[in-house]
Amino acid sequence: MLNLSIVLEDSARNNPDGTAIVFGDMRLPYSMIDTVAKQVANLLVARGIQKGDKVALACPNLPYFPFVYYGILKAGATVVPLNVLLQGREIAYHLDDSDAKALFCFEGSPELPLGERGRAGFEAAEGCEHFFVLPATPLAVESEHGETIWKALDGMPAEFATVQTAPEDTAVILYTSGTTGWPKGAELSHQNMLMNAMVSDKMFPRTDEGDVYLATLPLFHSFGQTTVMNTGFLRGGTVVLMPRFEPGPALELMRKEGVTFFAGVPTMYWGMLTKIHAEGAEVPTTLRVAVAGGAASPVEVLKDFERTFGLNILEGYGLSETSPVASFNQLGRPTKPGSIGYPIWGVEMKLIDADWKTIDGEGPGEIAIRGHNIMKGYYNRPEATAEVMRDGWFRTGDIATRDADGYYYIFDRAKDMIIRGGFNVYPREVEEVLMTHEAVSLAAVLGVPHESHGEEIKAFIIRKPGATVTEEELVAWSRDNMAAYKYPRMVEFREELPMTASGKILKRELR
Repeated sequence: MLNLSIVLEDSARNNPDGTAIVFGDMRLPYSMIDTVAKQVANLLVARGIQKGDKVALACPNLPYFPFVYYGILKAGATVVPLNVLLQGREIAYHLDDSDAKALFCFEGSPELPLGERGRAGFEAAEGCEHFFVLPATPLAVESEHGETIWKALDGMPAEFATVQTAPEDTAVILYTSGTTGWPKGAELSHQNMLMNAMVSDKMFPRTDEGDVYLATLPLFHSFGQTTVMNTGFLRGGTVVLMPRFEPGPALELMRKEGVTFFAGVPTMYWGMLTKIHAEGAEVPTTLRVAVAGGAASPVEVLKDFERTFGLNILEGYGLSETSPVASFNQLGRPTKPGSIGYPIWGVEMKLIDADWKTIDGEGPGEIAIRGHNIMKGYYNRPEATAEVMRDGWFRTGDIATRDADGYYYIFDRAKDMIIRGGFNVYPREVEEVLMTHEAVSLAAVLGVPHESHGEEIKAFIIRKPGATVTEEELVAWSRDNMAAYKYPRMVEFREELPMTASGKILKRELR
């Protein structure tokens, strides 16, 4: 018997009155979260959901998410979290691909008509049988999109005996971003997810007065799910929910709620620092741990954060397929800016070539990972699984080097590498140099087709407030600061860059 829902159940037993969730003026205790999750489990069983069935959840960072997430797990079913930005046809694809039997979908708003899209996806899907609306108005029992969760839960018992699941049973199916072809569902077991939360918990110290997590990372994404919600609940902390990241409100919530732990992607840190420097926003003083992942952090952002907050950002690394945490800069050992640290407890990493042969020394090479965090495989895709897994090792597609202390440094995604005139150019390396220019606030670099060179290097730039640097000036500066085959010949200035719901720069949209 091993079920990921234990992270909620154990804290509800030990600290029933402790605040589990803060959302706006709501302060919800562990006992309430656990009770509603039990009712959700009873609902699913009453509607014919059996152990091992898949249940989808499309919801931003709202109290509904833990209610439903842990309720699905208690019922012995598998959670299929969906990106809230998906369109109707994309939702239908995810429901069909995962064989989902039910969908819990947030009603949404005029700006994010998720209920409308979810209903369309549900109706277009072939095997999904149940649709439950998570209403935008708290406790509303009616919705134009269908049966609400509150109407469905009416009369459901508040007690439920969690279904016995084995460590290797699938707890969550997390869909990859689909940068190459249609998204694939990574099957993660109860052991995968629980071990990753436990190791994440052990890596960072607990505060005497209790830990407060700010959940700005989407909980439907593996990073927020494991390092914020599951780890926060495991240690009986308080999780402050923020449905949509905005730098100013995030800083205000940090100060108001006494946030001690923040996990974010690099663009979130960049946004907060920009807000502080441009508008003089007050720097929170309660923060004790700041971690970054999801994408490589520009070294200039790391340095700026340390100067401003008096705290190092601890960079880590992982993927949906690794539950997600695989490596980290950890407290008690030196932090190396620009490094993703070294493997977490129970996990091995190495560098390999295209033929899976191990690369000794510094590298570079592709990162391969083995350990308790590796997925079971891609759901219903044995061929795709075989391409990335061999003898327990998972190849990531990320190119890195390794120093003498065992710390890894990511160059770039293998598929993002630019080949200009026969030379390999890693976009991140160019971005790091561009970020040192006094007028550059944020940079994204990619290759564009070129008749003679195969690819040419182009930079998309957000200038710092008041900066007036021109394309010609920045290209000339780059020529003086980079090798001839590396510097960008083209520069395009933008007010903003396209990003995913989790804050990663969408280079495929820039292309």
